[in-house]
Amino acid sequence: MKTVSRLLAVAALCLSALLTPSCRPSASSGTEFSHPGIDLTLADLDWIKAKVQAGEEPWAGYAEELKKGLLDFVPQPSSRVIRGAYGSIDIGSSQWGASSGKVYACAVLWYITGEEAYAKKAIEIIDAWSRKLRSFDENDTKLIIGLDGQAFCNAAEILRYTYPGWTQENTESGNTLLMEILFPYIRYYSSEANGNWDGSILHTIMAFAVFTDNREMFDNAVYHYLHSPFNGSLLKYIWPNGQCQEMTRDMGHAQMGERLFSYAARVAYNQGVNLFEAAGQRLALGLEYLETWNSGEEVDCYGPPAQRERGNFSHGLEWVYNYYTSRGVDLPHVKYAIEHGDKDYLKKLTSWSASFGETPAVLKKPEPSKIAYMVGAKKASETSPAPADAIVVKPGDDLQAVMDAAAGTGRTILLKAGEYKVKKTYTIPSGITLKGEGLETVFVCEPTIFNIAFSFSGFGQKDITLSDFVIDGAWDHNPGYDPNTGRFDRSARLSNSLNGLHCQGDIDAPHSGITLRNLTVMNFSRTGVYFSDTKGIVIENCDFTENGSHIVPGDRIQHNLLLHECEDVKIVNSRLDCSFKGSGVVVKSCRNVDIEGCEIARNDWNGVTVSDTRGLTIKGCLFEGNDSNGILVDYLAHPSEDILIENNTIQYNNGFGVKSSAAKNLVSRNNTYVFNGKLKAQEDISPEKRFELEEL
Repeated sequence: MKTVSRLLAVAALCLSALLTPSCRPSASSGTEFSHPGIDLTLADLDWIKAKVQAGEEPWAGYAEELKKGLLDFVPQPSSRVIRGAYGSIDIGSSQWGASSGKVYACAVLWYITGEEAYAKKAIEIIDAWSRKLRSFDENDTKLIIGLDGQAFCNAAEILRYTYPGWTQENTESGNTLLMEILFPYIRYYSSEANGNWDGSILHTIMAFAVFTDNREMFDNAVYHYLHSPFNGSLLKYIWPNGQCQEMTRDMGHAQMGERLFSYAARVAYNQGVNLFEAAGQRLALGLEYLETWNSGEEVDCYGPPAQRERGNFSHGLEWVYNYYTSRGVDLPHVKYAIEHGDKDYLKKLTSWSASFGETPAVLKKPEPSKIAYMVGAKKASETSPAPADAIVVKPGDDLQAVMDAAAGTGRTILLKAGEYKVKKTYTIPSGITLKGEGLETVFVCEPTIFNIAFSFSGFGQKDITLSDFVIDGAWDHNPGYDPNTGRFDRSARLSNSLNGLHCQGDIDAPHSGITLRNLTVMNFSRTGVYFSDTKGIVIENCDFTENGSHIVPGDRIQHNLLLHECEDVKIVNSRLDCSFKGSGVVVKSCRNVDIEGCEIARNDWNGVTVSDTRGLTIKGCLFEGNDSNGILVDYLAHPSEDILIENNTIQYNNGFGVKSSAAKNLVSRNNTYVFNGKLKAQEDISPEKRFELEEL
């Protein structure tokens, strides 16, 4: 994991962009923490207490339900807690989870009722586990600590600052449990897992930071929430269209993940950092998107949205719903989910904050980004009709023979809906159009194929159009139960080593006149789409995602789109996201390249990497969540020249928004920057010749 030891010397300056007067809480965001101040502040506790003691509903009823059997609970701590994947092994983990569910409830009931028995029961549970527990093991270790560790911490925080019977010995016992037993397992997060893991870990690490007054730990968690690699940050987990990273998996995990990110944001909010407003209220967008689908309505989705557990509603959305509606955000499907979800009386009792205020009369729904919204292959009903004289091909037909026969005729080959097995490289000749029936026309690569799925036959090919189909580098087009596992399988050193579309011309016989439109190229371990020595390229409404892993020859060599020695290139309204170990777009030694209106997000390296290029315009694009810079204009052998970067939204990238070295006539203007990197400066534009080197 990349070091964050230099983190946030000036973080308060960066985070101030997230805080507006209308949503800034009263708690300080300076050096001192507000206590109690994890999931509940003292003002929140007093507000709930007043409602319960006045007998007001629903609070009084929730408190009575919460009391049932609570004082009869007997903790059963284990010295070693072991939980396998999906609970396949359970040694002590059920007891651990049961205790976490009781300890926080006891602490809350102590304060709102004044009955000391609840405080004593909470201390009994904390002390029992602190005395006994020594270690965790197996697959779900980080997850169950993330899910349950915060409950022990929340209880200890309330008791420490409100219960006269809490002692320094209790504080030391709590510190030992939190920091010596639990924290080492989650210290470095688990970003390579699905995002719900880091959602849970973030909640607990923020809780630990508040309890131990550890500002560095807290700032680290805030930065991770916005900038983590892989799946571990808000912008990696919820995309600009509102889609959740686990949307094609199942509703249970997706709901849990978004809920957990809201819990982490709640802790930050109580300490003066408003992550609910990050990225244009991205969390609200994701919550409403997810529950729209879960409630039975349709959504626009990259990949098939999961049917598993659709219509099942989990608990715990009350607080985040109340926050957003008090800020004028309309979340009708989240409200529906709350009304039809499980009854968690602790979550319901503690779902109001003294800071919320009255809900405005007019509410506004969160809106997805309109930049490159839902591009790539579309539904068959949304594709344009093929010409009347199109040559029709169906799965199982000899497509290569049909292409060879149609070469140079200018005719369209219509690829009927179905799954086409790529058993050896298809070579595309000049003068044809390959047109599919959108998402229903899919090419899937079999294990027998080597190196390239689609290529151009020879050199000097021209006047070729590919449109309205999917080329999938995975062995199975179905995302499976856990699509994240498939991603790691494809990136393994000895995995299926494939490029998607490989268009390599020659300096003496370049390709020309190539158009890619409404095309999806995904899941290739090597580069998704590669052009070299080609003149006149149009890439329009395309989706090139999840391409470029760390397969040999290594990281940052394979990308979603790579242009080398190309001229007159236009990339418009396209999505170039989630390269596992590369960039969204690499432009090397090219002339006259326009990139306009594209979403370039969540790539492991830069959004766009440029070197030795003359004439480049990047305009009206969204760059977010890239693990290095939004845009890097690198210096290798020669400086780039005549670069215009304007009117882009560049946010939450882990390096600079724009970084360049030795470029001539580079103009960067009218760009919107939000919290890129760890420094206040959002651009690093230098006249010096310097290489971009990996930070160790």
